[in-house]
Parts: sequence; C-alpha cells; structure tokens
Amino acid sequence: MIRLALGTLRRHRGAYAGTFLAALLAVALLGAGGLLLFSVLTARAPADRFAGADAVVSGEREVTATTVTHKKKGKTKTKTKTERLTGAGTLPADLAGRLAALPGVREAVADYAFPVQLAVDQRTVRGADGAPVVGHGWASAALTPFALRAGAPPKAGEAVVDADLAARARLSPGSTVEVTTRAGVRSLRVSGIAAPAQANGLPAQGALFVADGEVAALSGLAGPTAIAVRTADPATFAAAALRVTDAPVLTGDDRVRADLPGALPDYVAPISIFGFVIGITAFAAVFVLVGTVALGVRQRLRELALLRTIGATPRTLRRLLGVEAAVLGLVASIPAAPLGAAIAGMIAGRFRDLGVVPAQFAVRVNGGVLVAAAFAGVLLTVLSARIAARRAVRIAPTQALAETAVAPRGAGALRVVLSVVAAAGAVTVLSVVPLDGPLGMGMSFVSCALLLCAVAASGPLLVRGLTAVVARLAPGRAGRLAGLIARAEYRRVAAVAVPLVLMFAVNATMLLNSSLLTRLAGDEQAARGAPADVRVDTAAGLPLTAAEELIRASGAAGAAATIPTRAILVRGGKPEDYAAQGLLSTGAPALDLGVRDGALRPDGLAMSAFLARQEGLRVGDRVPVWLADGFRTELPLTAVYERSHGFGELVLPASLVAAHDPRGLVTGLALRGTTQGAPVRTAAPAPADAPQQQGAWELMVAVSLGFTAIAVVNTFAIATAARRREYADLRLAGATGTQVRRLVTAEAGITVAVGALLGAAVTAIVVGAFSVAQDGVFRVFVDPPVYAALLGGTALLGLIAGAVPVRFVVRKRCVTWSE
Repeated sequence: MIRLALGTLRRHRGAYAGTFLAALLAVALLGAGGLLLFSVLTARAPADRFAGADAVVSGEREVTATTVTHKKKGKTKTKTKTERLTGAGTLPADLAGRLAALPGVREAVADYAFPVQLAVDQRTVRGADGAPVVGHGWASAALTPFALRAGAPPKAGEAVVDADLAARARLSPGSTVEVTTRAGVRSLRVSGIAAPAQANGLPAQGALFVADGEVAALSGLAGPTAIAVRTADPATFAAAALRVTDAPVLTGDDRVRADLPGALPDYVAPISIFGFVIGITAFAAVFVLVGTVALGVRQRLRELALLRTIGATPRTLRRLLGVEAAVLGLVASIPAAPLGAAIAGMIAGRFRDLGVVPAQFAVRVNGGVLVAAAFAGVLLTVLSARIAARRAVRIAPTQALAETAVAPRGAGALRVVLSVVAAAGAVTVLSVVPLDGPLGMGMSFVSCALLLCAVAASGPLLVRGLTAVVARLAPGRAGRLAGLIARAEYRRVAAVAVPLVLMFAVNATMLLNSSLLTRLAGDEQAARGAPADVRVDTAAGLPLTAAEELIRASGAAGAAATIPTRAILVRGGKPEDYAAQGLLSTGAPALDLGVRDGALRPDGLAMSAFLARQEGLRVGDRVPVWLADGFRTELPLTAVYERSHGFGELVLPASLVAAHDPRGLVTGLALRGTTQGAPVRTAAPAPADAPQQQGAWELMVAVSLGFTAIAVVNTFAIATAARRREYADLRLAGATGTQVRRLVTAEAGITVAVGALLGAAVTAIVVGAFSVAQDGVFRVFVDPPVYAALLGGTALLGLIAGAVPVRFVVRKRCVTWSE
C-alpha cells in the first residue's frame, strides 16, 4: 500500500502540490502558535531581585475564593480559585523584628517596593525597553545585591539610581531628579550610582533607592511589601515562620513572586492571544485542507473507477488515500518545523513592538511542540482525505469507461442536518452569550466559525441557488456559457467558493469588530468628556493631593479627576479582575458617564450596565470589592452607567484607590467653568491600550489572511488543472486560447461573486449582532474603507487565482488531450 501510495504521489505531483503547500503552511502556523503559547506559559522573570536572600515572606499577591458544595451522603466538594493582584499587599511594620528573632535567622530586611515616576529636567525617564522604575529603601539594595559604583548611600533628601537609569538620563552624583509617587512630588539629589552584581542586571525594572527613614513617607505604604531573610536553613525557617505570621514564605525560584507585580513582566494577556492564533489556524487549516484534498480526489475519479474495475473495494481506496495523505503530511512537516520557528520569531518581534507582550519575551524552540504540530498537521491531512473520499470511493467501476467520471450524488440530507445544527449553534452563541463582555470578541469568532461550518456543509445547496441568479448577470457570450457551466458544476463552484467565504468572513469579522470597539471607546470617551471646558494634561501622573490643589487654584465650577486601577469581584466563587477608575468629582459634573440608575456618590460604588447585569446587582446592594493591593472593602452600589468602553467597569472613591493602588496617580483631570490653570488638550485622548489591541488584531488578521489567500490560490489552481481535458475539448472544437481564457475568467467572476455574497452574509450576521450587543445599533459597514479593501482584495485575488492558472494549461498552439 505504501509503495502504491508513493507511486501515485509521484505520478500526480502537480495535483498534490497545492495539498502539500497547504499542509506545510498548516503545520508551520500551528507550530508557530504552539511555540508562542509554550514560550509564554513557561516564561519566567528575567532576573530575581531577591537573589541575595535565602527566603522571602511576601504580602498578598492574589485573591483566593473557596467554594464548598455539599453533596449527597454528607460528601462535600471544595473548589479554590485565585486571581493575581496588580499591586502588592503589605505586611505588619513590626514583622521584620519578629522574624529576625527566630532561631537561625541572621538578618531580616523589610523591603518597601513602590512605583515611582522619575523625571529629569521635566523629561520622564524609564528603564530599559520602557520598564517601570521602582523605588526601595537603601536596605533593599543588598537583597539583589546592588553595589555602589560611584558616590555614597542616600541620606535624607537624596537617592541612589541604578547605572542603567543613570546612563539613560545622564545622571551623576550631585544631579537632581524629580520623583512622583502617590504620596507627592519631591526633588532628590543623586548621591550615588549603583549596579547589580548579576551580569544582566534587572532588565524588567529600573531601581531607585532612598534613605530608609524616608521610604514610608515617600511610598505611602503602611508596611513593607516583603521581608527578605538570610538563614542557613530556609526550610526550617519556613516552618518556624508559621508561629509569627500566616503570610507565604517563598524560597528558591519562587522568591521572584514576592516582587512588586507591576515590576514583573505580565504574560497573562498574551496567553489568550496566542491561544486564539492557534484556534484560527486550526479552523482555517481544516477548511483549507478539506477543500484542497477534495478537489485533488475529484481530479482522480476516473483513476479510482479503474481501480474499482480491477477489484479494489471502497475500504481499500480509503486506505490508499489515507496513506497518501499521511505521507504527504509527513513530508510537508519536515520543512514546516524550521518555518514555524521563524514565523514565531517574527510574530513575537511584532508583538513586542506593539507592546502586547513584554519586551523581555523570547520564543523558546521546543521539539515536543513542533512534533505535536506535525502530528496535528498529519492528522488534519488524513482526516481531510477521509472526508473527501467518503463519496468518491463509492464510484461505480463502469464509470471508468466513460469520458467524464462524476462523483456519486447523495448525502444531501446529512448536509442539511449538519448545516442546521451548525447554524443553530451560531444563533445560540449570538443570542445567549453576552457579546458586550470580555468574551465578546472570542465568541463572535466562534459564531463566525459555526456559520462557516454551516456554509461548508450546505455549500452545494447554497451555491446552486446563488449561481442560478449570479450566472444570469454575466455579460457576453462567454459569460452566458460560463453561467451554464457554473450552474451544471455547482459542486465544483462550491469547492472553490468556500475558501473565498472563509478568507473574507473570518478576517472581516475580526478586523471590523476590533475597529468597532476602538471607535466606540473613542466616541464614548468624547461623550464622557463633553461637559468639561478644559482637560488638563496629566498623562505623566499627578498625586491626588496635587490634583485637589490644582482644582482649588483654578476656581473651576466643577472638576473630575480619575485614577486608573484594577479591582476584583468574586463571581460564583471565582475572582474576576476588572478595569476600574477612582473618581474625584466636585461641583458641577465635568464627566458624563451616562448614568442610567442612581447617582454618583463620593463614598459609593458605580458599575457598568454590563457588569451589573452579569452580577445581577441593583442600586442599593452592597458589593465586596478587592482593591489592587488585596485590601477588601464593601461599598454600596449607588450608580449604574452606560459609557464604559475605554474607561472601566467600576468606579470607586478616588481617595480609596489612591491609598491602595501602588501607583495611585491621577491621569485624567477635567475642569468645567474655567480656562485657567494648566496646559490643556481639547481632544479627548484614545484609550492607552487601543493601538496595541488594534495592532494585535491586525497582526492576527495578517497571519490568517496570508494562510487563506494561499488556500484560495491552491484551490483555483487545482480546479483548473483538473479541467485540462475540458479545455482540450474546447480547443479541438475550434475555440481559441483567448476565448477559453475569457470563459475561465467569467467562471472565476461568478465563483468570486458567489463567495463574496456568502462571505458578506456571514460577516453581516456576526458583525451586526456584535454591534447591536455593544450599543443597540446594527452595523455592518463599521469601517467602510476596511470593508471595501477586504472585499475588493478577496475578489481581486479570486479573479487572479482563477485566470492565471489557465494560461499554463491552455496554450495557443496546442493542448494535450490525454492526462
């Protein structure tokens, strides 16, 4: 069987070239997505700031929720879920002394870690690759350890900066820097320059050290965020520490978890992005391979019929096609492995530029991942061959004597059932799942995939009806003849049109929905800021006390100051993290959130309409909330608002956020009834992460678009090659090469029109439902230029892919009739 399969592949090299390329790209893209996901799941902090300590006692770094379910016969089931904090919980101020008194402890150092805004000559200075600058007391320098390269330890009003920051800002002992924290703004004299003993330093953060006596006042912290311990036996210390604290004791590689969360690279968001890349690739690969292999099998119907005449059973033919597919997939996997690693590197580089992944992120090439991708590619190819062979192998042996072999009809009822089930699933997703929530983008893709499955299952039925309409609009004699051929060969038209539907619908859905979210965020931000006359430029961050002084000095009739943060709610026993804002509002409203229930109060909680609906909360309910540093509070729900895009799902008292968010700086300040006071910008800025989000979606669209575009070209090329005999008959009947090419171009136009109509229909359903879920408005042309470009590009590619291959098959002087 293997020798026969190899011989068949050699004989049909041209027919299987497209399948080989499709399998190669599928394995390469699956491998690239797998390597990216593996790399982000196994990523570690690039350096440990506590390398000089033997053990670290950490403040809270996550919120834990435990649910106990009582079952029959007295049994109970306990579930524990956690959510990582964006800030660092603090420890009691006297805990370092109590730990130092434990047996075997040589030293216990209280570590205060807090983000600082560092400026030199009114220019903000950040660490390598835009890393944040983190402040500490000078005692913490020994924990990495840092050593002075120049100058002296800091005294009151002084600071030591790390060598990298000094080089970037051209600082030296005696220079002056401005340090902004939630506790205020201070000018400090640089007393020294320090550098870590580690060869690569601390690439994810810059370091600034102040006098130990000033660290509490400068940071605003009530206690240390961690306590580093030097001891000869960390395990014994961990057991002894339980007598004085229930805080976790971290040793070995876990010590890095005690650092300030904002100073560690965040790999949570990229996990879902790279998982989505794999999902898109796998879905597209199934469609592409099934269509490509089906056309290749259709091209060999006469050969399969001949094999039936010499005694081959359908089971034997299925085995033959399966072995051929397996061999083809294995051969394609060899060059696909290095190609996948190269693609992963390119995607990672682009994501680093967009800020979607940390600057320290690097792709780790893993043989197991590449082998798994190769196995998945081979499996998809074999399954595609099995699906394509399901009807073809039942071809009657007598058809080998006919000039044209036709695949057996049937399976119409099964197609209808599969189509109805897939369409019903899509309708359920679009109707039941809250598309205006954080899962909206992912669920819109799921619904799009289900609709595409419905189109693929009922493709011949849908295409037959559309072709009958579109074919009548084809102009000229060639167009009329092309229409007749397309109506008769509607199954072939369906096989070629489905990749066009996939290409347009998937990419249009992702890009248009992303554009819609970006637009809504901008529109709602403009509406929120409409009542204000002046928007103060506070992008660098302003302490809340300074913002209050500025409001008083301006004489404004009303003002609104916002502090971005994250807050956690517990839903059904599972902690969920949400974007939030601390709000200070005085006088006449300067910020319009579109409050629909209740009213904004300085001591209450406001919630977006989506979140209130999801949580089943109403105005007057008391809601437990965990702030960025793990502090738990319970606030009354006083308002439900509509304009949450680009803002946040929760609004908290500004004073509460400033006290419990490590950064805690005002980044938005709007004034009403004045034009005095500060530099302004009249246009509301776009959300800070909008460019990164849009860029990430565009990159995923580029990956998907490239893959599906090649699939379209492959499909057209295989379909054209399969019709050599038909073109030869036309030439022998007197048709010129130009006439044949016109005929093929007209057929390609009909096919492209059918594919575009089906793709536009799928896009309209998904994008329209997604748009209605956001603000109640049905939109399809979310971004007309983008929509037109995608539609025009898809149509142009289809026309070129349909017209160009025929030039290699049809020659002006002669055409070979035999295969």
